[in-house]
Amino acid sequence: MAWWKRGKSESVAETVAAAERAAGMPLIRLEGVSRVFKGDANGAEEETCALDNVTLDIERGQYVSVSGPSGCGKSTFLSVLALLDSPTSGRYYFNGRRVDQLSAGEKARVRNVDVGLIFQSFNLIGDMTVYENIEYPLTLRGVAGDERRARVEAALARVGLTARAKQRPGSLSGGHQQLVAIARAIAGRPPIVLADEPTGNLDSKSGEAVMQMLDELHAGGATICLATHNPDYIARTERKVHLFDGRVVDHLPA
Repeated sequence: MAWWKRGKSESVAETVAAAERAAGMPLIRLEGVSRVFKGDANGAEEETCALDNVTLDIERGQYVSVSGPSGCGKSTFLSVLALLDSPTSGRYYFNGRRVDQLSAGEKARVRNVDVGLIFQSFNLIGDMTVYENIEYPLTLRGVAGDERRARVEAALARVGLTARAKQRPGSLSGGHQQLVAIARAIAGRPPIVLADEPTGNLDSKSGEAVMQMLDELHAGGATICLATHNPDYIARTERKVHLFDGRVVDHLPA
């Protein structure tokens, strides 16, 4: 599992995490978190509650699945966890720190160093090659050139895209673009991976390969939060979170 082994460049993040572990806080704590979107419907302002009073802890090293019907709030839940969206009400603690008290720069650093994002929208940069898309976040983190090269090459090999390193995303299929996004996430070797239906654009063989990667990340100590409809994928996680109409429920309605 050498491709996942984290190096000295993560020492600052590890120091912070160690301090928070000593304080007894979970990696993620949500206290009464709600997210309400407002839109204009027929001349009147309409509110949609995507998350409704969610209270939840996720411990370091857990492998968590988030399931529920379409529109239940899974993507919004992951966007809040990733610090891409902010709760309308309630409190979110990441590594023991209140997220609403972090500066924009601190939030960006958390997203770049501590969180690996695998979302349905690939967010690849069209003017960059596959290799450059994977390397770019490592450059922002100040990872040295030799280390960057080793990480990118290992990630490309792991997802089977070494031969496509010089291509641009626009020349790839949706499935291959998804694999590039996954390679970008694992190259950073983050302590937490948030994956929103990461196999949705892949055939069954590629999907299983992605799930094996997530299993390996978890075995290496990473915290995994996976949003999925697939009952087989849900079954391989150690903790199941069910969302229905934006609320955490004991089980999904039949």
